[in-house]
Amino acid sequence: MNAPQHISSRDNPLAQRLRRLAADTTAYRRQGQVWLEGEHLCAALRGRGLPAAHAVVTEAAWQQPALRELASWAAQVTTVPTLLFKVISGLASPAGIAFLFDLPGADTPLSGVNTVVLDRVQDAGNVGSILRSAAALGFAQVLAIKGTAGLWSPKVVRAGMGAHFALRLIEGLDETDLVDLAVPLVATSSHGGATLHQAALPMPCAWVLGHEGQGVAHTLLQRCALQVRIPQPGGEESLNVAAAAAICLYESARRVAQ
Repeated sequence: MNAPQHISSRDNPLAQRLRRLAADTTAYRRQGQVWLEGEHLCAALRGRGLPAAHAVVTEAAWQQPALRELASWAAQVTTVPTLLFKVISGLASPAGIAFLFDLPGADTPLSGVNTVVLDRVQDAGNVGSILRSAAALGFAQVLAIKGTAGLWSPKVVRAGMGAHFALRLIEGLDETDLVDLAVPLVATSSHGGATLHQAALPMPCAWVLGHEGQGVAHTLLQRCALQVRIPQPGGEESLNVAAAAAICLYESARRVAQ
């Protein structure tokens, strides 16, 4: 690792660019890089053997051997004062270390593999939770229909807790882009369809999860081979989309393991 560079002014062009990446939900698309803040995310990237383009570390964190060693994974390192890192981060409790990760260039969905399709799911926390479930339960890719929260936006990345690095992620798709998946589409619905535990789930398949309030779009439902619902004996439709996703993906994984 080369000796780190040091910046101390918030007017520095690098500091301004980092601030945009950390705060703007769409800056990653324009800049082609993702801001990964915190030891957990940085270690998750390294654990997957994926390269970090740049490490940004506070002067205090640089004095800690474990964080200095983690920062050495990046091709380039910049140290900054703690106050400047707070300005860049925008979080109430900045972590002291972050990586810049080059945005993966995948633009073509894989065919024939277990997939999750997000149809206009807008809450960043929900999207991140769904990515975690998909990665944990063996789904290879997550595809986002236009209108879904940015898969690499800062809040989604934080909510994903490293799941991003185990998945093929493609966003900005249209319904017609799902034709080449070559697996049946299975939609979740609170209004009809077979109950989950009784449904004949195809494997592999693509689970389609819809907008928090509107559900899966009618035109997309028409493309689905199967609709399923999760019984809720409590009498309330209280499951949000992230909870429903975890249940459905687990059921798919459970059946494969039998």
